This record gives sequence, structure tokens and C-alpha cells, in this order.
Amino acid sequence: MQRLIIVGAGGLGREVFSWASHHPDCGKAWSIAGFIDDNPTALDNFRYPVKVINSISNYIPSTDDVLVCAIGDPAIKRLVCERLIAHSAKFISLIHPTVVMGMNVRLANGVVICPHVTLTADIQVGTFSLINCHSSAGHDVNIGAWSTISGHCDVTGGCTIGEGAFLASGVRLLPGKTVGTNAYVGAASVVIKSVQSEDRVFGNPARSII
Repeated sequence: MQRLIIVGAGGLGREVFSWASHHPDCGKAWSIAGFIDDNPTALDNFRYPVKVINSISNYIPSTDDVLVCAIGDPAIKRLVCERLIAHSAKFISLIHPTVVMGMNVRLANGVVICPHVTLTADIQVGTFSLINCHSSAGHDVNIGAWSTISGHCDVTGGCTIGEGAFLASGVRLLPGKTVGTNAYVGAASVVIKSVQSEDRVFGNPARSII
């Protein structure tokens, strides 16, 4: 049996531990061995059956290890995962069993899809993207690599989420809109026009806050 290592022991990492525990492969294809995090005391105030077993910087993958990324910040996620991949780490995707997926939904490697997410039809989800609880993506949505969609977001039909973009909780995108590469959309924002790459927007309607 392989060992599942969760990369990141912060709040998202603790959530991912729960979702991994619910996965049908848990206890069959792999068992949860613990976390890697550069903060060795990250779990000291929490009761978990596994611990921080190593730092990210000192971790050396073994042949039995598979990793899942639990880092929300897209830039940090990419930096950490690319460093681990360079040391031959093997990442897997984690799809919670409550996720609803329609026809022609294509998931790249390393994605994390949390409970009660809906992906309707003809959707592309890029490598190492994360979609948190109760979010949805409509038909013909393209979600770029390394992006993070927080909980309760509504990405309607025909939208594009650029590589490394971050949508905070409760964001709404009108149909066909684009959130550009490395852009940030603040919590509860309503995107009625496309967001440029590297921009930071917030509000209803969403406006630049740079």
C-alpha cells in the first residue's frame, strides 16, 4: 500500500486530511502517512492521528509515497510543488466522492476537488488546481493550472480562469467572463466584466483595488 503525504499542514491541509479520509482509496490504495510542512508545530494545537513527519525543504520522496497538495496560495503552491517534482515526487489528484461531474469533464493531474462541487459539462481543469466546497462550474469553463477556487463560488458557463488565479469565497462570475493569469478576486465579488492578468478586484460589481 502506498503512503499518502499531504503537502501543507495549515487550515486547508487539515481539511484535505478529512476529505482524503472519506476517499474510497483510503485504506486500500494508500493510507495517510502524515503531513510535510516547514512549520513543525503546525498541528500542535489540534488532535490528528498523524503528524508533520518532515519539512517540505528536507523531504525526500520514497518509491511508496504519493502526494496531494493542500496549499491555497497559487504562487506558493507552484513553487513548492515544482520543487518537489524536481526531486521525483509523485502527485495524485484527490476528488471527493460527493463531487458531481457531467460529460467531458477533464481533470489534469494534481487537482483537489472538495465536497459537493459541481462540474457540469465540457470543462477543463488544469494541473494542480483546487476547487473548494460547494463551488460550481458551468458548461465550457476552462480552469487554468495552479489556480484556486475557494468555497461557494459560481463560475458560470463559458468562463475562463487563468493560470495561477485566485477566487476567494463566494465569488460570482457572469457567463463568458475571464479572470486573467495570476489575478485575485476578493470574497463575495460579482465579476460582470473580465479581470485582467495580475489585477486584484473586489466588490459588487468587482473593481480594481490595486
